[in-house]
Amino acid sequence: MRARMKVRLVLPTAALAAALAFAGCGGGSSSAPDPATMMPASAPVYIEADLSPDGEVSADLSALARNVFGVDDLGELIVTEVNDAASDSDEPFDYERDVAPWLGDTAGLMLSGYDGDDFQGGSFVVPSTDTAATQAYIDKFAGGDGASAEDGSYEGVEYRVDPDDDEVYGVVGDFFVFSQDEPGFKSVVDASNGESLAEQEEFAEATGALPSGSVADVYAHIGALMEESGEELDEDERTFLEISDLDYEESTLIASVVPRADRVEVEFSTDISGKKPFGGDASKALAALPASSLAALSSSEFGKRIGTGFDRLDAKGDDEIAPNELGEIYKEQFGVDVDQLTDSIGEAGAFIEGSSEETVTGALVLDMKSASEAANTVANVGLLLRSTGVEGFSAFDGEASGFSVRNADLGPQPLVVLTKDKRLVVGYGKATTEAALAGDGAALGESPLFKEAVAALGEMPIVAYADGPRALRLAASDLSDDDEFKEAEPYLEKIAYLALGSVPEGDRTAAKLIVGFGK
Repeated sequence: MRARMKVRLVLPTAALAAALAFAGCGGGSSSAPDPATMMPASAPVYIEADLSPDGEVSADLSALARNVFGVDDLGELIVTEVNDAASDSDEPFDYERDVAPWLGDTAGLMLSGYDGDDFQGGSFVVPSTDTAATQAYIDKFAGGDGASAEDGSYEGVEYRVDPDDDEVYGVVGDFFVFSQDEPGFKSVVDASNGESLAEQEEFAEATGALPSGSVADVYAHIGALMEESGEELDEDERTFLEISDLDYEESTLIASVVPRADRVEVEFSTDISGKKPFGGDASKALAALPASSLAALSSSEFGKRIGTGFDRLDAKGDDEIAPNELGEIYKEQFGVDVDQLTDSIGEAGAFIEGSSEETVTGALVLDMKSASEAANTVANVGLLLRSTGVEGFSAFDGEASGFSVRNADLGPQPLVVLTKDKRLVVGYGKATTEAALAGDGAALGESPLFKEAVAALGEMPIVAYADGPRALRLAASDLSDDDEFKEAEPYLEKIAYLALGSVPEGDRTAAKLIVGFGK
């Protein structure tokens, strides 16, 4: 019975707010105050949802609900489920009567207390169009079923505390506020009096160009999350961040969810990749990969990226190798001039294909600027492996040069490295590698779904693609007995493709993830 009462009391909390956003059944004034003004400046994660989307967005949401979930009226379904959840309570609840008259058109949720796996705290706020009605709602439903809520006060703001779990409810200014504990509620009161998240430069920069039609925006301060987790990075992790030039301590990320009638778009922006993120358009390299790929990705300036990372690693040194000596060691011992090699690498594409763990293959395809450098590199690596007695090593003789390595640790297929002309391929499986080297067969760019994904991304270059049905078949081969997978499978079957685009925008990187649904 107590659980039923709690369902009613926290109706306008995060879960319902998100649901209402997708249902398009929120109310209130379009001039409602900004929930971010109620959030502490130190908030590591903040989510804002639009509870009153406009006509076009609402129509798209309704179309998605019908196509993906088979629901004709998502808003009506949600309200019915909520009313039913509270139907056997001593205090009769009706959403249209008890919540709709005062519920504003936006909702804000702060998550805090990240321990590396989950969040331990949080506060939810939503503007109220009638604070007296909101207070009446709290007074009516807080601490029911014989459990009296405890009253509290902070900085002149009255609130109520649930005696069972210390959750706090109150009206702060023009907002309904729910917090998981009193410190969280008090931090909202403090933010409402100044120094809120909305006033922070990092937040303003990250949210400065949010897309139109978004129903939910997620802001994260990556450094604050790392700090809250309390996890110390080990030496390998720090080295990886340094050579990747990932500036996580002060970086932020914003993600916006934009619904369309036949797809969901998630637009990202982050400055974690440093002040000069890599750019370029490798969509042609992606389109040239096999049409049978279940997942594929590409990278422009791939050699430059590797070379920049190697230079940072070389300059850093370690306990055994002095700074700026690693490149010389590679040249003297392995006959590989790293600078010359990375300068010779242009675009890169990688793909996997197969319908089960036993049949999965794939390859990395490199477009080289110098055929001679590619041949020399493959030859030198082959000589090194042969001289060190690597198990299962075998050299190839013929039109293409290279070698393969086959042993039990690699599974049923050999690792194959081949080069010809200006193409170098590192693949799993001989037939797959040879086909990728030749570039024979239908290309991904000829697929209707791939073309649809490219069109959906607009001017943003596509960098990764996944075929929904093919990916699902592979997942089903390994998870056929998993109950959670079985429950989700009917909805996963509706995913036609996933596509990712990316482009630099000043000192930030913009990206867009699209989940396309079949008709």
